[in-house]
Amino acid sequence: MMNIAIIGCGYVGYAIAQHWQQKKDFILTVTTTTPDHIPKLQAVAARVMVVRGNDLESLKAALKNQEVILLSVGAKSRNAYAETYLDTAKNLVAIIKNLPSVRQLIYTGTYSIYGDRNGVWVDEETPPAPPNLSAQILCKTEEVLLSLSNENIRVCILRLGGIYGPGRELVQIFKRVSGTNLPGNGDEITNWIHLDDIISAIEFARHRYLQGIYNLVADEHLTSRELIDRVMTTHDLPSVVWQVTGKSDRPFNVWVSNQKLKDAGYKLIHPQIIY
Repeated sequence: MMNIAIIGCGYVGYAIAQHWQQKKDFILTVTTTTPDHIPKLQAVAARVMVVRGNDLESLKAALKNQEVILLSVGAKSRNAYAETYLDTAKNLVAIIKNLPSVRQLIYTGTYSIYGDRNGVWVDEETPPAPPNLSAQILCKTEEVLLSLSNENIRVCILRLGGIYGPGRELVQIFKRVSGTNLPGNGDEITNWIHLDDIISAIEFARHRYLQGIYNLVADEHLTSRELIDRVMTTHDLPSVVWQVTGKSDRPFNVWVSNQKLKDAGYKLIHPQIIY
């Protein structure tokens, strides 16, 4: 039997819990910061705990005897980034250093720390250029987690593209801008990843015991304009009007390479974007 803890059981965490629940040799512990979510989570995990990442003792109890840890937290507001990501990472590292049972830590991060590179290619060797305080916190979170790597513990960071999938379809994400005016010309490159691939890549990282940073994005890279126009056309919604004289407020404009993960043997389920 393998003990696995999922710290943060939101959209991604819950989906991977559902997947791992089907494996009879896994014993799942999941955490949430929302007590109302307990009944839902009890259906997919042997143990459900209400834990905040800055609560050292509760986090320590959740991690006891765990072998694999998935960190998949999400901040509820910009003001909560430091507490949600960085404080949790620091506490995890402090606890895991004294837990010989832990062999692997997987973290779902974000490509946003690459910042705005005017649409050029970036890969895992490209130095981060976090464009704002939130991205700086996420960058520091990665540094803290990677410091845990040693001959006994593997740390894998998956830098995810924009997340979409069941219940979070692109039309649901973008229908609010249908028929509106948006600043700029929409030429910024976007990077997306389907929930199916996130689940599959996490399991791939666990099974292959991956170490280090891996970008997880689809093969298809569209500009914001191309993506939104295709969503509106597919769902027969009023088009967006781009205000080319205005300046886009989007701080991310990079073409993210996924070649490293492919070279490790991962094959995308959805290499092309589903509209």
